[in-house]
Amino acid sequence: MRTDAPGQSALLMLDVAEALKSQAIDYAVIGAMAAAVHGVVRASLDADAVVLLHVREAARFQQLLAAAGFITALRIGDEGDPIPALLEARDAHGNRVDLLIGLRGLDPAALTRALRVAFLGGELSVIGREDFIAMKAYAGGPQDLSDASAVIAVDRESLDHGLLQRLAERFGRDTVRVVQQLLAAPE
Repeated sequence: MRTDAPGQSALLMLDVAEALKSQAIDYAVIGAMAAAVHGVVRASLDADAVVLLHVREAARFQQLLAAAGFITALRIGDEGDPIPALLEARDAHGNRVDLLIGLRGLDPAALTRALRVAFLGGELSVIGREDFIAMKAYAGGPQDLSDASAVIAVDRESLDHGLLQRLAERFGRDTVRVVQQLLAAPE
């Protein structure tokens, strides 16, 4: 592992990304790291990514991570949970990567639209802007809405409004309404 102290969850994300790549598992970084790629920097103690796996496949990947020295935990969501499972990978320094094992409403093509970003000698796959905004609108918490609004404000004109509308629709009417409000907000 690249990490040697607390506060290095981004480095741990590189290690997890390499493990995902070794298993031919597509992923996309989300959360604060994705916000930074899209022009909005904010602090976070962990790194987050989404993968589209079945829970059984996530359990196998958990075993691979544990064998590689990660401290892992797999939490299975309830039947109605929009996130079927969460795989946590930590190191001895307290750095953490949370892998969302799916997300109800997420367009499976989101991972193919992800951006490839060079990062500290490695490469990360980062969720695209429109997917990021739709996911944050769906999550709907204060930090989520702040992130979405800030990413929109960075470059409102280059957003693919048609794509964003279709992505919001996948998450439901409430998400469509929130995205419309975010887009209508004054700059």
